[in-house]
Amino acid sequence: MNRTPLFPAAAGARPEAPPSAGIRPTPRSATGPVPVPVPAAVRFRAACPDCRGRFELAAAALRLAIGATRRTTFYTFTCPECGASVRKPAGERIIELLTGGGVRTLRLHTAL
Repeated sequence: MNRTPLFPAAAGARPEAPPSAGIRPTPRSATGPVPVPVPAAVRFRAACPDCRGRFELAAAALRLAIGATRRTTFYTFTCPECGASVRKPAGERIIELLTGGGVRTLRLHTAL
């Protein structure tokens, strides 16, 4: 296994993002996955099909479900204007954007 650090920093030191980058440093644990920095204020534009409202949502307001087919892969949110539960299909690009922005993801399993 290659133990070369990914960042050119002194051993044991962790590089910090400049304050203008909007990225929060994540404490590093001794084991487990390496955290990926996500900007603190990631917002997603969305629209409600019921009230036709347009707004921005934080990553915490969205949920992504990844299923075995296009039909079972979608994202959901609650409209902040009318309170409707909204479910929209998620293609590859949407999945990439939502997961990269820190949206909580659920993997759906099919019964055998």
